[in-house]
Amino acid sequence: MAPLLEVRAVSKIFGGLKALDRVSLTVKPGEIFGLIGPNGAGKTTLFNLISGALPATGGRIFFRGEEISSLPDYRICSRGVARTYQNIRLFAKMTVLENVLIGRHCRTRSGLWATLLNLPSERAENREGKRIAAQLLDFFHLGGKKDEKASALAYGEERRLEIARALATDPALLLLDEPSAGMNSQEVKDLNELILRIREGGKTIFLIEHNMKVIMDICDRIAVLDFGEKIAEGVPEEVRENPRVIEAYLGKET
Repeated sequence: MAPLLEVRAVSKIFGGLKALDRVSLTVKPGEIFGLIGPNGAGKTTLFNLISGALPATGGRIFFRGEEISSLPDYRICSRGVARTYQNIRLFAKMTVLENVLIGRHCRTRSGLWATLLNLPSERAENREGKRIAAQLLDFFHLGGKKDEKASALAYGEERRLEIARALATDPALLLLDEPSAGMNSQEVKDLNELILRIREGGKTIFLIEHNMKVIMDICDRIAVLDFGEKIAEGVPEEVRENPRVIEAYLGKET
């Protein structure tokens, strides 16, 4: 089976700092792939390169067999890659429903004149967008709060809303950057169930996590970064017992 995402020897240098050093990995269609590593290992930088938020210094990135290394973020999104952020980026003064509808923008086809003239095609797209947004809010248990301001949500609800907005773009690949950060144990358990259900719905998921229980419970395969280098990759049991991974997290015995 051809990979959905392929990262080939990707590097990123900020001034004199090498944040990523020739990192390579593949994500297969339909799997949940985890990326772990100590703080500063380069995990979010890799997501920024894949999503087009930053250009790579070297290497190439392919999605569905097409190189996306030099594409801007909005074109990568339109091709089927969506992401969330470690720091929540909602539109606080907009409603919960409006936040999700923003995610539908990359799937709309009506132009300026269709909008100004309120043509049937534009009205049909609006109805379809609201239908999809309502389904997503129900899926994430937020349907009853669709008319509330995003700023009124509890922290765990904000996390779920951000994932709902990403899914509104209809991605094939969903990048989740520390989705369980700041959640309590019950919220984490509920999130795990939602992620598994998202995969059952046909999505491929690539997530960064510090919560090792999340990683070990739901990921099919895991890659580990340390100081910008990939030091391990495999199924959870292999990675957990890898000496280089243990050293990266716990330090070297003296």
